[in-house]
Amino acid sequence: MALKRSPLAPRRFPSMPAVTGVTLATAACGIKYKGRTDLCMIAFEPGSTVAGVLTRSKTASAPIEWCRAQLPRGRLRAIVVNSGNANAFTGKAGTASVDRIVAATAKRLGCRRGEVLVASTGVIGESLPDGLVVGELAKLTSGLKPDAWKAAAEAIMTTDTFPKGASRLSEIDGKPVTLCGISKGSGMIAPDMATMLAFVTTDAKLPAPVLQALLKRGADQSFNSITVDGDTSTSDTLLLAASGKAKHPRITSAGDRRLERFRADLESLLRDLAQQVVRDGEGAGKFVTITVSGAASRVAARRIGLAIGNSPLVKTAIAGEDANWGRIVMAVGKSGERADRDRLAIRIGGVAVAAAGEVVPGYDEAPVAAHMKGADIEIEVDVGVGRGKATVWTCDLTHGYISINADYRS
Repeated sequence: MALKRSPLAPRRFPSMPAVTGVTLATAACGIKYKGRTDLCMIAFEPGSTVAGVLTRSKTASAPIEWCRAQLPRGRLRAIVVNSGNANAFTGKAGTASVDRIVAATAKRLGCRRGEVLVASTGVIGESLPDGLVVGELAKLTSGLKPDAWKAAAEAIMTTDTFPKGASRLSEIDGKPVTLCGISKGSGMIAPDMATMLAFVTTDAKLPAPVLQALLKRGADQSFNSITVDGDTSTSDTLLLAASGKAKHPRITSAGDRRLERFRADLESLLRDLAQQVVRDGEGAGKFVTITVSGAASRVAARRIGLAIGNSPLVKTAIAGEDANWGRIVMAVGKSGERADRDRLAIRIGGVAVAAAGEVVPGYDEAPVAAHMKGADIEIEVDVGVGRGKATVWTCDLTHGYISINADYRS
């Protein structure tokens, strides 16, 4: 199914530098797609560390269960990713597929099985033909290169209309550090930990517990703050791996002040990747930023923001360029979080629409209607009960979403 490139897509894939100690390769093994790559390996030199956040779905895939068991070890030599088949709800056969892929990869790399992580994305409920994956491992390991970021991002796509990548040049204690990451996602986006598939690499020399603390905070402010359609995937995986090749001094705590610049750059990169996912929302034509303030807590603010961002009525109004702010009021009320109806205030495109619990006197809809015709929509809501604040990103809901998902398996 050929999909038209999202109108919200960036002009081009970014130029991404090599990360010392990290190489990548892709292959076409024909799991579902014909005439395109559908398999990716990201390899790491010995001694690399890893952290991750995974879906909390109660129907999580076999790769998720494998990663969940191995991540506490904190060591990594390779990530093997396939698209076209999620290897989810496949029972013992799915577990066996993961075991065979992991064992074959570990043998080829000469590492422990626990140092190989896997991820799969695609159709749920169909057995993964893992023999196709294993059959390409020789090609993958012999073709590893430090600059294959775009090829890797393309190999993990499903209904994505563009490959997603981001990089940052950072520093720790004055020493240069590089960050590069790729992600995929377009539909089934309402993360409950991280989102879809995203793999971030760095040459920083950081132990796994430090990576985990940095990643958890970064995920909450990025991937856990986006939604396309309100559906959480069985396969959501976000991994952060460090090769340890940078020359900065030893860091043992996530609270070390020498990590301030690195932490900020990591969080910036994660937001970049997460927002690219929203910009590729299935059928999307508008990118929506929802800022909620005055909530009981930051968590409450995010829940209110997600209630607005997940509302089909809000999303279809945005798609139709209708400044129907009453739907925002509705979404705030259904969120389950505290809100003072008589202090509620709403701004759209910077224009005050409602204040003190009612429409602004003399409200003129013309500038708001003009804003709704743009590609980037801004909604601000103050619920008047506290100091909690959060930002959520979403997209509109169009006929394109229905068309894509109605034909997904065909």
